[in-house]
Amino acid sequence: MAYHLLQRDQPGAAKLAGALAAALEVLQHCELCNSFTEERICSRCSSAQADRSLLCVVEMPADVAAIEQTRAYPGLYYVLMGKLSPLDGIGPRELGLERLIGRATDGDVKEVILATNFTNEGEATAHMVSELLVARGLKVTRLSRGVPVGGELEHIDGGTVAQAFFDRRKV
Repeated sequence: MAYHLLQRDQPGAAKLAGALAAALEVLQHCELCNSFTEERICSRCSSAQADRSLLCVVEMPADVAAIEQTRAYPGLYYVLMGKLSPLDGIGPRELGLERLIGRATDGDVKEVILATNFTNEGEATAHMVSELLVARGLKVTRLSRGVPVGGELEHIDGGTVAQAFFDRRKV
């Protein structure tokens, strides 16, 4: 993208650089969900319509945006700003899991939904977070995975089909 902008759209590159510089000056982490915001508390956390009994844990702010596009989730979020990755020096301290525990045990949250990515690091993160929260008496669930809507079994990889069998539910 940088090469394209520098070669073919220098005014666009300057506009993007200005927007990023402005964002660095005004954005901060929401005190409740840890996502980016211009205020102390983001609009989602301060919304009266949000279901405060549900807390969805994601890796990055882009994950919040993806979930919000579905309009299927009414609760609040907590953004880890990463995932466990020992090779990159990212452990529980770097993810600020103490803040997550404080948020999840505030008395309002009844269920924590783990929506980390289905990578090795995302799975390890979900496992560690679930152990920490279950030990504190919280209900912890994980997003399911399996056959995509409209998917045909013959075109889906074996791991996804196997996981769909494992995560099957009663109809």
